[in-house]
Parts: sequence; structure tokens; C-alpha cells
Amino acid sequence: MEFVGGQAVIEGVMMRNGDNVAVAVLDPEGKIILKKERYNFLNLKIPFIRGMVSLVEVLYVGLKTLNYSSNIAVGGTEEKKKIGVFSMIFSTLFALVLAIGLFKFLPLGAASLIDNYFGISNVIFNLIDGFVKIGLFVIYVYSIGKMSDIKRVFQFHGAEHKTVNAYENKLKLTVLNVKKMSKVHRRCGTTFVFLVLFISIFVYTFIPKDYSFFLKLILRLFLLPFIAGIGYEVLKLGAVYEKNWFLNLLITPGLWLQSLTTLEPNEKQIEVAIKSLKAVV
Repeated sequence: MEFVGGQAVIEGVMMRNGDNVAVAVLDPEGKIILKKERYNFLNLKIPFIRGMVSLVEVLYVGLKTLNYSSNIAVGGTEEKKKIGVFSMIFSTLFALVLAIGLFKFLPLGAASLIDNYFGISNVIFNLIDGFVKIGLFVIYVYSIGKMSDIKRVFQFHGAEHKTVNAYENKLKLTVLNVKKMSKVHRRCGTTFVFLVLFISIFVYTFIPKDYSFFLKLILRLFLLPFIAGIGYEVLKLGAVYEKNWFLNLLITPGLWLQSLTTLEPNEKQIEVAIKSLKAVV
């Protein structure tokens, strides 16, 4: 059985199986709208490189389906939909700047400030940088999870996980069967983000702390795709070798974090996830 994956979108769920992608969304009247597409994804086998390429593909499809789902969920004319595209582009750029500031600039600034006062070692410098990043990520996810719209997204995220778990356990895809499943999944993007943050602590240790602040920042951004490639391989291995103690040690904190990014879905949200998954399998 091939691995399937998905993503929660605005009022819906996107599922992917190989080159097949489907997104099911609830329209304002509560009707499930389904859209299926087939892509020609690069099927690379080169370790680490395939992770970088996969990340770009996931971001592309994710943004595209997010834009589609927001148009369906809100409804409106073609003019409004065009405005929605520009809003999505602006939101993406804003989110990118925010991510760099929050998860790169601030942690590095905190470590640099402590180093100026106490003259810490390179290892301690990067430990501080890394744990501040992880702390900010947890606070950020917890904070946005209090917003009503984000809670809905997190419910659809839970529906996505439960449906994939039911499929991978070879259960018939019914609402009753899906409801019984866990909302935690080993290949979740939340776990991937944690792995990237954690692995970066070790990779950035090779950057001398005596470099200028902005050189350290640029090098961190430059190394991010490489770190994402490592995180992808760890996540993939963790899905295959579920009883490996070392892989579980790395993945378990990410599974804990899923308690913040997934919520129990209602039956309608599960129906949406089931419809999306059935369209690609």
C-alpha cells in the first residue's frame, strides 16, 4: 500500500496519493465540492535531494488548494475570486517575512545577546538559538489555535489524520470507522516542522558564532533546504520503522505537538476528508 498524505485547507481537506490530488470543501450551503487534479511530480530517489524537491511540491500544491478552498468556502463572483488570489499572494509573502523574523531573527538575536554578556561556547549558543525557536513555535501554534477560524482548520486537520489512519489500517472508509481512529499521525507536517527545528540545532553548530549577525542569519537561511531534506528522510524512516527507539525518540515530541494542531472533527468534517481520500485511492 502506498503512503497517502493530506492537508487541512479552508473548510476542507486536500489528499494526495502519488500524482493524484483531490480537495473536498464545504461551500456556504454545506454541500461538499470535490476537485481532482493530476500532477507530474518528480519521482526522485536521491536521499535528501528528494526531500527538498518534495517540500517545494507540497508548498506549491498546498498554496494552490488553499486558494481554491477559500474561494469555495467564501463564495462570490469571479472578481472576488481574483481579489482572493492577490490576497493569498500577499498573505504568503507576509507569512514568509513573519516566519523569518520570528523563527530566525529573534532566536539568533536572543543567543547573540546572551553571548555578548556571558561569552558562551558555540554549542551553547546554538542550543539557545534552537530552544528559543522551538519555544516560539509552540507559543505561536498554541496562540493561533485560540482563533475560531483556525480551530475549524485544526478540526479538518484531525479529520484528515483520522481518515488516513483508517485507510492505512485497511478499514472501510465510513464515518463510524474513521471516528474511532487517532488524530495523531507519524507523517504529519507538525512533526516535520519540529524535526527541522531540532535538526537545525546540530547543523548550525558548524557556523562559528563569531561571524557577523547577518552572515549567521544568511547562512541559516541558506542551509534550511538541506535541513528540510534531512527532516524528510527522518520522517520517512520513522513511518517505515515504527518500533525503532532512536527514530521514535526524534519523532515523539512532534507527535505531542499534534495535540495543538489537531482537534476532534465533527461527522460532516469527516465526510469531507473521506470524500477527498476516496478520490485519490
